Amino acid sequence: MDQMELAQKIDAYLEDNWEAMVGDIETLVRIPSFEELDKKAEGAPFGPGPKQALTAALELASDMGFETHDAEGYIGFADFPGASETQIGIIGHMDVVPAGPGWTFEPYAVTRKEGYLVGRGTLDDKGPSVVALHAVKFWKDQGVEFPYTVRFLFGANEESGMADVAYYHKHYDDPAFLFTPDAEFPVCYGEKGGFDGVISSKPLQECARVIVSFEGGAATNAVPGIAHAVVKASASVLPNTDRITVSEAGEGLARLEASGKGAHASMPDEGVNAIGLIVDYLLEQGLCSADERAFLELDQKLLNHTDGSGVGIATSDEYFGPLTVVGGTIKLEDDRFVQTLDSRFPTSITADEITDRLRKLTDEIGGTFERTLLMEPFLVEPDSPVIQALLNAYNEATGEDAKPFTMGGGTYAREFKSGASFGPEKPWVENPEWVGMMHGPDEAVSEELLKQSFKIYVLTLDKLMKLDLQ
Repeated sequence: MDQMELAQKIDAYLEDNWEAMVGDIETLVRIPSFEELDKKAEGAPFGPGPKQALTAALELASDMGFETHDAEGYIGFADFPGASETQIGIIGHMDVVPAGPGWTFEPYAVTRKEGYLVGRGTLDDKGPSVVALHAVKFWKDQGVEFPYTVRFLFGANEESGMADVAYYHKHYDDPAFLFTPDAEFPVCYGEKGGFDGVISSKPLQECARVIVSFEGGAATNAVPGIAHAVVKASASVLPNTDRITVSEAGEGLARLEASGKGAHASMPDEGVNAIGLIVDYLLEQGLCSADERAFLELDQKLLNHTDGSGVGIATSDEYFGPLTVVGGTIKLEDDRFVQTLDSRFPTSITADEITDRLRKLTDEIGGTFERTLLMEPFLVEPDSPVIQALLNAYNEATGEDAKPFTMGGGTYAREFKSGASFGPEKPWVENPEWVGMMHGPDEAVSEELLKQSFKIYVLTLDKLMKLDLQ
């Protein structure tokens, strides 16, 4: 069909099916599908929530007429068979990060407000996945036979290790090309390396501690917007600040509440780290013992310098720009401070170099450092036919003349032999102040953005099917 006819059919599909698409998103958002390894079981390796969401997604695809398969709860897929077994893949994830504190809406429901869908997963990644699945259904409803098979993969462990994809690689071949609707438009052809770790202090003698408790953050891969600590001090002599609120917490105890600003770990400059606010306050007010101070001073170097300069890992390269690092969560556990960190690193430094430099710093205070996650940087040539197909679909749908880019976020794309992350976010579009970001409270996505994403994904499938991928 010509482009005018195709555009009319896309508009008609949206008109007839948008409310059903919102309903499908709500079906998935209602499921609190964060990892709970203590509740894992056979067929549910990441806990009951991810398994339930995976099952629900496969049921949606089955009801659309696709051939579906649940791969032992690790991952699932729905196939739209083509004339050949060569596959074009799309992959979204059904797991989410925990809701965390600070919500003003019900996190596990879809609330519609001023043209936005609010709820955990509406943006990351249940909403975009539903829209992309409907883009495949659009072509199925046209009665076409594509030259290649479309395989839509539903992951269940993207947020906490990607063991779902590791399982898939052991049992199935990669698609010839794959994209994931789990990032930003126009199209990302490369992703920084991903590095997670844990800094632990030396054991702290309880009798000598000033800090009774310290907790902040909901996920390693996010700038925490909220944190709190309880200290042995009189609340009446401690000042409030513009972001720290002090209150009584019992006899001889004061509670410190920090209000920062949440952000994704790949864009730390958009956030204000609430853990860092508490650390700064504790040091400024002298609310720490000598051993606590040693840890807090190291933590301050980490938290207050998102380019890594505070801990000696600052670097950049021509493709990805500067390294970033954030401290995502903190807690007191077994008489130790435990601080998690997330770094997105370019090709100008190695994971071993990052580990060595951090371990040297923790050794100096009698603490420990452990690397918990590593994803090497990946890059697909920006002028390759597959990347250009995605870019052209985006520009055709939007009327823009956008260029491809690299980013610090880590998506499924990096796990496959040929892939890209592809929408739906447009960070240059300003949302209302009440609209939350992915991984933060009040996560939300514009309905118009999702509708435009649907059009882009429909056009993308058409363009990819015209390439020689054999």
